[in-house]
Amino acid sequence: MARISKRVGVVLFQLGGPDSLAAVEPFLYNLFLDPDIIDFPFSRLGRRALARLISTTRAKKAAQHYAAIGGSPIRRFTEQQAAALEARLMRDGVDARCVVAMRYWHPFTAEAIAQLHDARQDAEVDQVVLLPLYPQYSSTTTGSSLNEWRRLWTGAVPTSCVAPFYRNPIYIAAVVERIDEALARFAHPEAVPLVFSAHSVPVSVIEKGDPYQRQIEETVGLVMEQGGWSNDHRLCYQSKVGASRWLEPSLRQTLRQVASEKRCGVCIVPISFVSDHVETLGEIDHHARQEARLLGIERFEMTRGLNDSPTFIQALAASVLATIGESGVAIQGEEKIQDQEREAAAQSMVAD
Repeated sequence: MARISKRVGVVLFQLGGPDSLAAVEPFLYNLFLDPDIIDFPFSRLGRRALARLISTTRAKKAAQHYAAIGGSPIRRFTEQQAAALEARLMRDGVDARCVVAMRYWHPFTAEAIAQLHDARQDAEVDQVVLLPLYPQYSSTTTGSSLNEWRRLWTGAVPTSCVAPFYRNPIYIAAVVERIDEALARFAHPEAVPLVFSAHSVPVSVIEKGDPYQRQIEETVGLVMEQGGWSNDHRLCYQSKVGASRWLEPSLRQTLRQVASEKRCGVCIVPISFVSDHVETLGEIDHHARQEARLLGIERFEMTRGLNDSPTFIQALAASVLATIGESGVAIQGEEKIQDQEREAAAQSMVAD
């Protein structure tokens, strides 16, 4: 590929995680202060007080989860992904500068923007590509990150956004690799049920037209098709917060079902996550593993996060290359992003 004359800034969006136990409560405060996460009538009046209450209430238990896994590794993994992607794009002929923008803890979106503007570090760019590290679109993840970007970005350079990459066959191949790796640890891998676990969202979000659930289900279907396994599989959801209705069945309910079938082993596939963090290492590999043992499930395996898997990095690079190579991509980011969000919402209303 011929070298592109422009320098391209690629912004990798991710949730983020506390970098110390002291940061757990402020991290949670930022999370629950997000209007894309907590929204209710007159929320502008009560959101800060509610966010303070929830973060204070949950901080101690959450800190125990982070302590159990040795702290949040999500920043480390995301920065590894950024470095690997930058190197891959450079090999593909793209003069790239990849930066990380976390939504709820450092490095925040504002810090990523400062890096793109910092000419002293030779980081000024002529074009920006926004890359949400959420394979499936949801207003609570991708939407929230892009909203924060719009609030803070004042640059005039052409900006475009990578579309949800859950259908990218290279991304699917990366997930299949991790599942094959996990199944190989079983004596009889063909007899092991595959449990795909996705982060849950409130049912009210889906009812408003969010395409997340449909895209998760499609992802599972594509993975099973490309993997070619004969194993039975099921989809569940995790990480519910609060008393409202969230997508089900839960991971706990699914493990109970597996146990009731007298299955001796189970393989958990975190399908909505692209790197290991507290919800995989803590919620699944620690707490769910303990629960499975108590239920009589003798062998419990979880697929590793994609992290900086070469195949996954190749998938991200392919998505970026497709984005900057699209006809008419050099338009202002606001219009491009809104077009993609409208398309995602419209797709969610179409029956499969």
